[in-house]
Amino acid sequence: MREKPIDLTEDEKAQLKEIVHKGSNWHERDRAKMILMLSEGHPAKAVAAEFGMIPEWIRHRRRQWRKYGFASLPDQPRCGAPSKLTDDHRKCLKDWVNSEPLTCRELLSRLKTEFKLIVSAGTLRSELKHLGYVWKRTRYSLKKTGSETV
Repeated sequence: MREKPIDLTEDEKAQLKEIVHKGSNWHERDRAKMILMLSEGHPAKAVAAEFGMIPEWIRHRRRQWRKYGFASLPDQPRCGAPSKLTDDHRKCLKDWVNSEPLTCRELLSRLKTEFKLIVSAGTLRSELKHLGYVWKRTRYSLKKTGSETV
């Protein structure tokens, strides 16, 4: 059975080309390029070979495009546990970190006393990383050791 190419208007083609050339997310750029190739009449096997995928995945992408249009290009939300920290918690963390240098333990204890919230150190580090902060290793001694001393 011959696969029917996707019918796109000139405006849709222009929008997809814009996404391919200037899109910030590489997943969206690849998906837009797939849709453009399918609209040009390329079979799913050829598109799959171009992207290193199986043809069934390309057919799935085509069905998603026909059903949702441009909404099928971005990643959909994934399942998983909800975030333990709310926006209020993040705002307070940001204020605390900007006001004074604090250790991870101090931040955890403040969260526990002020919000009755218990999170792991890893969760706190990843949240602060998303806020743009970097953790640095604490150096306990500046004294040189071994043969390096003069």
